[in-house]
Amino acid sequence: MRNEIKEIIDSKFDDFYNFKIEPGVDYIPVSGKCLDVEDLKNLIDASLDMWLTAGRFAKQFELEFANFMEQKFCLAVNSGSSANLIAFSTLTSPLLNERKINPGDEVITVAAGFPTTVNPIIQFGAIPVFVDVDINTYQIDVKLLDKALSNKTKAVVIAHTLGNPFDLSTVSQFCKNNKLWLIEDCCDAVGARYENKSVGTFGDLATASFYPAHHITMGEGGAVLTSHPLLKKIAESFRDWGRDCWCEPGKDNTCKKRFNWQLGDLPKGYDHKYTYSHIGYNLKISDMQAAVGVSQLAKLKMFIEMRNYNFSYLFDKLKAYETHFILPQIHKNAEPSWFGFPITIRESSFINRNDLVRHLEENKIGTRLLFAGNLVKQPAYNFTNKRIVGSLSNTDVIMQKTFWLGTFPRLKEEHFDYIVNVLQKYINKRDHI
Repeated sequence: MRNEIKEIIDSKFDDFYNFKIEPGVDYIPVSGKCLDVEDLKNLIDASLDMWLTAGRFAKQFELEFANFMEQKFCLAVNSGSSANLIAFSTLTSPLLNERKINPGDEVITVAAGFPTTVNPIIQFGAIPVFVDVDINTYQIDVKLLDKALSNKTKAVVIAHTLGNPFDLSTVSQFCKNNKLWLIEDCCDAVGARYENKSVGTFGDLATASFYPAHHITMGEGGAVLTSHPLLKKIAESFRDWGRDCWCEPGKDNTCKKRFNWQLGDLPKGYDHKYTYSHIGYNLKISDMQAAVGVSQLAKLKMFIEMRNYNFSYLFDKLKAYETHFILPQIHKNAEPSWFGFPITIRESSFINRNDLVRHLEENKIGTRLLFAGNLVKQPAYNFTNKRIVGSLSNTDVIMQKTFWLGTFPRLKEEHFDYIVNVLQKYINKRDHI
């Protein structure tokens, strides 16, 4: 039956799915899923197992993605936001003794970011310490790290924004010197490298997202990565209800002493499968999601190459407009894996950001602002306990003057030629008003 279904899919796929985007006719999105017949075949193959929860495809994906990210362990979860929640929760475990994060401890992060990088800090009761970013790279201003440090600081949690690695050598050394945990949010940056090492390998924990906008997709999905066995054990516990048991779904007695444990105040021999060492969640993925992830992984290197080519092509086209736009810069030791192309309108330019993005959208060109702009000015964070270092002046510039365009693999040179042509006409028209 499986083979018959696969043959039907092979013969009918192109008749049912059309992913073409015609410039000027179709809307050019900033991001989107890149799926093919192999993804559909894997999805149906997993559904025919009728297993539904994490199974053989999830195990395969975790092994292959850990290898790609140069990590020992990968735990697949249901979203990148859940990955951030699990990664941060891991650092609150009593198993970490004096290094565990407690309510009231401080965690250094940036204000120019995505909410769910920061939200687990607040939800746990720790205090985010917001610092500014460099306006040319959109990454943390490392000159502010020492000012952000206090006797309450326990960790640094920051993202590689839009796939451009932050200064990992400085940040990781700062963490080592001060015995701080480092979580690298790699949700935008799968495949990026720094000093010829994968992003995520510099910190204690890393996270990834497989939402359709990202480098590969499961529809919904994410991952926590680490090479530390204890952190892997803790993260797995938080992901899987908080239980102490590490058996895979459908398995029993992996430890060979299921009824011989004595933990907490439980009676000796209490079933290890129902013994809980953390206040956890259930954030696993389904095997159908993982099946799509497996087939997507086979194309990941190609996707990254196409994203980076698209970035370079657009960069060369936009250099002619640098009197109006600040174009992104890359750290000398970094090799980005571009999620999008950020543009900041110069203070000296006559261009108004809101007017420009409306014009682009009216011409069927998708745009996005740089996530939350300045998190501390978002209504959700008005009454949260936080500390701010400096003025966040560059973050405010991003909030007022920055937007980004897509680089995802379904976009081609013809799409960027059209985008630049629309931009040129807009600038020429406004220049004569």
